[in-house]
Amino acid sequence: MNEAVFSQVAMLVFLTGLIVWMGFIVWDLAKKSQAGKFGTIALFTVLGAGVVGFIVKTVLVEIMQI
Repeated sequence: MNEAVFSQVAMLVFLTGLIVWMGFIVWDLAKKSQAGKFGTIALFTVLGAGVVGFIVKTVLVEIMQI
């Protein structure tokens, strides 16, 4: 396994872990602040938009070969 393959695999694993961890943090924040159903949905929508934006950027970079 060369460095490029290791970097690719490590990024996927650690980035997935980071996204899950951020989801837990947002859930815990919503629970502790008593945000309610609407507030919790709003928090996760904003987090989801950031994650989707990162995924779209990654896909576009791979398609365009930049």
